[in-house]
Amino acid sequence: MRFFRLLKILSVGIRFGLDELILQFETSGKLLKVSRALFFWRRLTDPPAVRLRRALETLGPIFVKFGQMLSTRRDLLSPDFADELARLQDRVPPFDPDLAIAEVERALGGSIATLYRSFEREPVASASVAQVHFAVLPDGTPAAVKVLRPGIAKVIDHDLALLEAAGALLHAVWPEARRLKPREVVEEFRKALTDELDLMREASNCSQLRRNFLHSDMLAVPEVFWDHCASSVMTMQRMVGLPVSHVEALRAQGVDIPQLARVGVEIFFTQVFRDGFFHADMHPGNIFVSNTGQYIALDFGIMGTLTDVDKNYLAQNFLAFFQRDYKQVAQAHIDAGWAPADTRVDEFEASIRAVCEPIFDKPLREISFGRVLLRLFQTSRRFNVEIQPQLVLLQKTLLNIEGLGRQLDPDLDLWKTAKPYLERWMREQLGLEGLLRNIAQEASAWSKSLPELPRLIHHALVRQERTPWAEELARLAEAQRNLRRVINFTAACVVVIAVLELWRVFG
Repeated sequence: MRFFRLLKILSVGIRFGLDELILQFETSGKLLKVSRALFFWRRLTDPPAVRLRRALETLGPIFVKFGQMLSTRRDLLSPDFADELARLQDRVPPFDPDLAIAEVERALGGSIATLYRSFEREPVASASVAQVHFAVLPDGTPAAVKVLRPGIAKVIDHDLALLEAAGALLHAVWPEARRLKPREVVEEFRKALTDELDLMREASNCSQLRRNFLHSDMLAVPEVFWDHCASSVMTMQRMVGLPVSHVEALRAQGVDIPQLARVGVEIFFTQVFRDGFFHADMHPGNIFVSNTGQYIALDFGIMGTLTDVDKNYLAQNFLAFFQRDYKQVAQAHIDAGWAPADTRVDEFEASIRAVCEPIFDKPLREISFGRVLLRLFQTSRRFNVEIQPQLVLLQKTLLNIEGLGRQLDPDLDLWKTAKPYLERWMREQLGLEGLLRNIAQEASAWSKSLPELPRLIHHALVRQERTPWAEELARLAEAQRNLRRVINFTAACVVVIAVLELWRVFG
């Protein structure tokens, strides 16, 4: 079967001239002449990017998803290819409802009649990996049930094996492909698809995001009904709203559209800088709006996570960029450990300035955050900076948010909306608030270490044969002095905070 699938892939590639797309980079040009002689009957009138998109659509849903993922890698692809692949739509006919019901019964271990008060046979949404049916739980709660396509894991393994073989072949015979890292890109795609195939993982993502926004009036996230979940079935609260792209219908409901656009930006930066956990597939099909103007998030298969180092890098870069402090942008890369330690800051700064300064010829409201990040990624590559996968995912999400925000309000100024949030986060992390919070977090460790100090001194004395007593005792004495300073400073901070609180309450 794999052989016949390979034959189909080759025939589709030849039909759309993908061989010419690859062979044009062969230095001698002989193979390209041979290809054109063999397939003289072809009439290739479309641009190469369009031919690639049409070939992926012909090959089916897994290749469509691969093209969608490639479209986010604007650090690797030229703009014409990235823009064309972004047009790919995951349109897949639904599978037989009887198969969906059978999978639910198998996964949850009961009949559909006992698991749900009612279960609608016709799906309300269908994609390459799963489809969704409306249902009602036994207690009368409206629900939505997501069911994996039967046999989808085998189909994915099958097509991924062919993609991996193609990636290895490209890497071996096409020098330009090595810059595009085809094997790494396919491996990234495999990981993303593997995560999407585990609906328990998606349910946990949904649950975490709901907990993060549980008391928010900006974003609603469905509740997960864990007793009706398995690796191939996910049951969640049914959400009611209109797709965010239905602007006129939302306006007719009285929703403030410019305010909706600003809230969307705030939701994104809250996820990134407060939680370090963000919805990474926020295209219009996954975002609804309630009749009160509250966003509704759906589909949690692709989520991004950021460390404190990542968040600090992003905040410093955004703030420094819009202040035109390119030296700080360069230094942030080096401090994060992503640029080699011996990188010359002045050279890195000059390269960033050359790429980014022309952007400021535009009004701030026309500047794209996503493209700012992209330009930084492209410049960084010249200095052997390894762009982190989580930042590529964030850059793709940021482009989605910008597109969505400006679709709602063409005059949306993202910088004006985001700057106060970024500055507040930096104050919380690097100012007095951050210092006091870190002291509070470390207090428990200090309380544990203090009683151990005599034992540590004893161990130091035992090691006297390797370190002279005087040197070791001097080091311990300095450590004690430093600890005493920290304790005194902490006590002073506590007193100041107490005085300020008393003043607030009684003053």
